[in-house]
Amino acid sequence: MSGILVAVSWKRGLPTLALSFLFAFLSSPLHSQQSEGKVAVDQRTMQVLLDRITELEKNQTELRQRVAQLEKSQSSSPPSNVITTTEATDSSSRGTLTLAGLSPSSRSAEPDASPKPQVQSDPMGESDHMDVSRTALNIRGFGDFGFYSGNQKGQTSSFSIGQTNLFITSNLSEQVRFLTEMVFEAHQNNQFETDLERVLLEASLSDYLKLSGGRYHTAIGYYNTAYHHSTWFQTATERPYIFEFEDEGGILPIHMVGVQASGRIPSGDLGLHYVVEVGNGRTSNPAAEPVQNYVDENGHKAFNVAVFARPDAIPGLQMGFSIYRDVLVPPASTKITETITDAYAVLTRPRFEWLNEALLIRHSQDGERTYDTPAFYSQISERFGIYRPYLRYQYVNASSQEPVFPQVGLRTGPSLGMRFDAIESVALKLQYDYTTLHRQPQIDGKTCVQLSMCAPSALAMQVDFRF
Repeated sequence: MSGILVAVSWKRGLPTLALSFLFAFLSSPLHSQQSEGKVAVDQRTMQVLLDRITELEKNQTELRQRVAQLEKSQSSSPPSNVITTTEATDSSSRGTLTLAGLSPSSRSAEPDASPKPQVQSDPMGESDHMDVSRTALNIRGFGDFGFYSGNQKGQTSSFSIGQTNLFITSNLSEQVRFLTEMVFEAHQNNQFETDLERVLLEASLSDYLKLSGGRYHTAIGYYNTAYHHSTWFQTATERPYIFEFEDEGGILPIHMVGVQASGRIPSGDLGLHYVVEVGNGRTSNPAAEPVQNYVDENGHKAFNVAVFARPDAIPGLQMGFSIYRDVLVPPASTKITETITDAYAVLTRPRFEWLNEALLIRHSQDGERTYDTPAFYSQISERFGIYRPYLRYQYVNASSQEPVFPQVGLRTGPSLGMRFDAIESVALKLQYDYTTLHRQPQIDGKTCVQLSMCAPSALAMQVDFRF
């Protein structure tokens, strides 16, 4: 009688089980051969199978030892949550998965792990490798496209691509941040130009002190720092005339290259803040680049001081003032001291906004006259669902003898518009402007003296979008 012996060892695992079944499988034909003498056994094949099983058992033992070493190193080493650039590159080149919860010492115990270069530390204890997860560039895009028409003689209607704005930020550390605004736009010559409108390095030392350096928007009043180059954020199609950019005919130093300090003032519920700026003033030469980025035409530096309050008692309310001082030397003129004083009160809430701002630009020539240019604007709007109607009135009155911007004269009038937020990232704006001009050098080829002939109107349809 033939018999089959099956032995199963759960402790030793799969190779032992396979060996037992193999002996059981071979024992029956071997016994039949001995009794009946009909089957010949291939001893060479049996030896190859036994050697293969022995090799599998050896590999299983080595694998158990490696797993035990890995578990031991995990329990004895604290987890590391930072993956350096070197470690990430080395892991990706081997095709393995690197986990943030595994320390370098535990990863070295993985099977077939290749040696990794050690991270060197500087004397201050900072790693030489940059944490790419924190310093990656964040890029947001904004743009606008519109159709514009006016009733002035010689003016034609046209479609226009406005500014395409790339707003780029990067957190260099928990306290240091870099930002820049790169703007692509076309002017009256129909040629596109590229401008670095803002390039700024910021360091937040505390709530009471933040230091910045580079090219930034001056903290003159409210509008210039609340709304930057993208028209998406503002309600109307254009900025108030007094806050137009320098290369579009604006009369304020909108940009400055220098340093800035800002922060909170301990004041409890009053919410006081301050801004102090020192930098290159604007140029006195109307034919030169308005913003002096590299060379200042004189050694005197412009400075600006602003203080504002955000009281907790009235959410959305902000009130403040600023004083800007500089020295200009226009061609064929004596030295001019420029003082710009601004005061404002604004109420901005998700559904309602009311902006009010007044300025006085004073130019004092040495030993000669002093010219004052008053200006203000007021804008009110309220949102009804996806519709936001708005109304703005603005006023600027400069003397025809003004030594810095004699072309301005009197400009005043209302703007009526509607903003329609079609989807989350696209807004349609329709705006009608009626502007009264006086003391303008040329309107339709004539000197604009009588108000009746200097009241052009314009219609603008604009689509703002972000991407």
